[in-house]
Amino acid sequence: MTISVIRKASRRDILKGALATGGLVLALRVGPARAVEAPEPKYGADAMPHGVANDPLAFVSIASDGIVTILCHRSEMGQGVRTGMPMIVADELEADWARVKVAQAPGDEPRFGNQDTDGSRSTRHFLQPMRECGAAARMMLESAAAARWGVPPGEVEASNHQVLHRPTGRSFGYGDLAQQAASLPVPRREDLRLKEASAFRYIGKGELQLVDGFEITTGRAQYGQDIVLPEMLFAVIARPPVFGGKLASLDDSEALKVPGVVRIVRVEGTPPPAKFQPLGGVAVIARNTWAAMRGRDALKITWDDGPNRSYDSTAYGESLRQAARQPARRVRDQGELGDAMEKAARKVEAEYFSPHLAHAPMEPPAAVARIVNGKVEVWAPAQSPYSVKGEVAKRLEVKEEDVTVNVTLLGGGFGRKSKCDFAIEAALLSKDMGGAPVKVVWTREDDIQNGYYHTVQADRMEAGLDANGKTTAWMHRSVFPTILSIFTPDPKQGAAFELGMGLVDTPFDIPNLRLENGEAAAHTRIGWFRSVLNIPHVFAMQSFVSEVAHAVGRDPKDYLLELIGPPRIVEFSGQTQYWNYNEDPRRYPVDAGRIRRVVELAAREAGWGRQLPPRHGLGIAVHRSFVTYVATVVEAAVDERGNLSVPRVDMAVDCGFTVNPERVRAQMEGACVMGMSLATKSAITYAEGRVQQSNFHDYEVSRIDDAPREVRVHIVPAGLDVPPGGVGEPGLPPFAPALCNAIFAATGQRIRQLPIGNQLRA
Repeated sequence: MTISVIRKASRRDILKGALATGGLVLALRVGPARAVEAPEPKYGADAMPHGVANDPLAFVSIASDGIVTILCHRSEMGQGVRTGMPMIVADELEADWARVKVAQAPGDEPRFGNQDTDGSRSTRHFLQPMRECGAAARMMLESAAAARWGVPPGEVEASNHQVLHRPTGRSFGYGDLAQQAASLPVPRREDLRLKEASAFRYIGKGELQLVDGFEITTGRAQYGQDIVLPEMLFAVIARPPVFGGKLASLDDSEALKVPGVVRIVRVEGTPPPAKFQPLGGVAVIARNTWAAMRGRDALKITWDDGPNRSYDSTAYGESLRQAARQPARRVRDQGELGDAMEKAARKVEAEYFSPHLAHAPMEPPAAVARIVNGKVEVWAPAQSPYSVKGEVAKRLEVKEEDVTVNVTLLGGGFGRKSKCDFAIEAALLSKDMGGAPVKVVWTREDDIQNGYYHTVQADRMEAGLDANGKTTAWMHRSVFPTILSIFTPDPKQGAAFELGMGLVDTPFDIPNLRLENGEAAAHTRIGWFRSVLNIPHVFAMQSFVSEVAHAVGRDPKDYLLELIGPPRIVEFSGQTQYWNYNEDPRRYPVDAGRIRRVVELAAREAGWGRQLPPRHGLGIAVHRSFVTYVATVVEAAVDERGNLSVPRVDMAVDCGFTVNPERVRAQMEGACVMGMSLATKSAITYAEGRVQQSNFHDYEVSRIDDAPREVRVHIVPAGLDVPPGGVGEPGLPPFAPALCNAIFAATGQRIRQLPIGNQLRA
């Protein structure tokens, strides 16, 4: 089976291609079926800028030769969205997948709906709209066929790329009907006939190959770093080594002598909070990347390091720990914690620490920009193409409609490429070069030392137990610099969305529970990272569950289930409103029954309690994030010299209705490998305001021999009545605590600070 992949496509391209051959072009609005008297809260995609309620969502074109082109409005970075979104449309359309082409939409949210590929929300937000898009196109083809034959619409049916008249056996191919179908009105939303799940051909099957798979595996795929335009120049930038620093003096005489160097340009930075604006610095523009890099090496620069010159990880970490030991702002408070702690027969306390992390995608940031007749065109591996469009327009002081953003494949993202500073740099340098195309290349060192970083965090946990070892009081206090620091001046506490990731939404059935958030100032660029604050919050919470279980001599899995409590919808009434990933809590409640189910499933499949070799242990952890439930059981082995290995991981995932099971498994497996890196090796540290790591030799990630040897993913089956949850991020948070709990079971050594590093050899 061969599938052609169109690398970029505009609305005009599709119109030309289809209408030139007498085809159908469908621009589907998926607004509400009827007006409502009073506005209701918006959730999901409707709550996002340019959500699906008011704008065209998707485009489907059918040419006279029957080829169906489906536009994908989300960015492909390995998660399979360029297969998943069109696959949904194709299934409802009854299209033959071998005759489907996939085109990448440019950055234009007013036409395509929200295009931010983050938050594990593509499928959960767009399963229904994409189904509606395909169903509308199918019904238009059926109506065209019925009119052509002069028969009632109820006698015709679309099936596998053709429309059949059942009584007579007559048929039309989709290409035969495209022109006539194009003249028909798009069906109203309330009139759409969606398939029953039993009729799906692709959805839920997991049998389709990735549309980009062949090109990726054979080196033909085009990423941001691969873009080459005629007469293109290349640039690298010397950026301030300390966040908030600026250029003090520059001698570029030697750099200008390097063969191939064309020009040296000062890039103006933006004082914090700078959102996604460039850090500033000095750009070396050359005929090739190597010349630009050699020119940068020859620059003689003195930096004014600014207010963050003294940022030091050791000192700052200690300040976070001290803050975590002091009472802080209560973000959820139920029962009488103070009285319960005083009456407790026993108390258990522990502190945990998680470091800054770099995204470190395989492809460092890169972008190309050119300006022709006042029109700006950008090529970038962008997770948020509409942000690129808006921010470039703002910085260059042009209209948004004069900026075109072409989305390439992303060689990994993890949240880094939703920040568009690198694309703005390219646009600024193109302007400085009179509109000539300029590619800005970030080296690995640039990415490690000048990126956005996952926050650093200290957590303090306290539990009060009764005489039977039951937890009657629970306190969790977290302290971290917030992502809000890149948006607003000097915020000291976490945003609601950060606190709703594993803190405020704690699902335990404990009568006296208090959750607090302390103050911390940011001294570097903090950005969202795969699974965001769920990582440190869950590391602390789920590690502590195991500690409390051990303190009272209980099995960790059994004690975890006791803390979760009976199956029920967890209520937060009377408390600070928890953040629910912008989803309707009526449709996506916190369901203790689903939490229990994945714990029990993972434990059963892992053979919890089975006999293990010496210095092997099992650890368990569970978490609900991005409205999906994941439980992880890790088997860890630690030899006498402290060498750690993971023979096996069992993961149970309840993500509601599953569109592509193969991709769910792949995301969970990838989360295990990434989780292994974060738990054992990865950390960003600072001294004198400077990042101390520079490449993969000192910012380590797991190699193939470090990865878990076997990962078994167990998907909880669900029908269409269970709405889909996120998949890209929820597998990551439970891994580190499950691993550390397994290490304790194997060795008796408790890990409370990440990364593990050489702690096992101490």
